Amino acid sequence: MYTRICTSIYSGPSKFFRIRLLTLDPDGIAKLVDDLEKEVGTIRQESLRLAWYMRGGLSYTEAMNLSSEERKHISNLVKENMDTTKKTKLPFF
Repeated sequence: MYTRICTSIYSGPSKFFRIRLLTLDPDGIAKLVDDLEKEVGTIRQESLRLAWYMRGGLSYTEAMNLSSEERKHISNLVKENMDTTKKTKLPFF
């Protein structure tokens, strides 16, 4: 049964979380949980940073509801604006 579950997971593009858990040993599950906790922390940090840089134009809740691609695009925009501010030596704060 283990091989049947394992082969059905990785043959298609979608990997279901429950099936991934069934195929992992306890150490693998612990590593997966740790990785997911790190990812959540990164998303929270990115969202807080975006909300701070947007200065009220985007709330923390709205930032948390953005997709990863939207957060990436806004982060690139913020980085470009920071670089422009540094080059022109205009006050940022």
